[in-house]
Amino acid sequence: MMYDYIKRNYECLCDELASVASRVGVKTPTLVSVTKSGSDEELMALVRAGALDIGENRPQELRRRLDLITSSGLSVRAHEIGSLQTNKVRLIAPDVTLIHSLDRLSLAEKINAEATRLGRKIPVLLEINSACEEQKGGIFPEDACAFYESVAGLGAIEIRGLMTMGPVCDTGEEIRPYFRLTKKLFDEMNERYGFGDEPVLSMGMSDSYSVAIEEGSTLVRVGRRLFVK
Repeated sequence: MMYDYIKRNYECLCDELASVASRVGVKTPTLVSVTKSGSDEELMALVRAGALDIGENRPQELRRRLDLITSSGLSVRAHEIGSLQTNKVRLIAPDVTLIHSLDRLSLAEKINAEATRLGRKIPVLLEINSACEEQKGGIFPEDACAFYESVAGLGAIEIRGLMTMGPVCDTGEEIRPYFRLTKKLFDEMNERYGFGDEPVLSMGMSDSYSVAIEEGSTLVRVGRRLFVK
């Protein structure tokens, strides 16, 4: 088959995630397959291989690809993982499973308004700027509780946990302290506020998912590994 490599890559990655989780004695994290580097045909092969959670950085592409998948009679959980502009919220609000990048009140208010209009609650993660990099989005760790409290009263938003990207590092080991810091914050906030029955800590990508799992990630976002021929 033309896209056998997609199925092979997906199954290999799932096995690797399960192996790391077993080694450290935790539940295998949810895999969000980041599909921006794949063609539409590769995306469909990935979904047919069993991928249930699909992530895109651009909301217009998430909307288009979600429509493509559903028009083929298949279903997935849709994740918005990139920086989200308020004027793009309406594109994804009807169907998004989880928004990973809530980092400002204006965005929270827009998500809440769209969710209210649709009569649904939209699950979100607070994006933590774990390295406190001024040029990047996300909430600095010391501001996370205050930000939580500023949006917790919005009735159509469900805060499910935290997400961090971490700084660009040459190795997974270099990013470990930032994952560890975010996990500590996650535990403290979950105990203080409660992130629901299935709290989400979204950390780890293609080069860092093993370290992320070791540091407590419950969800990893992996893209280019899935599309290597």
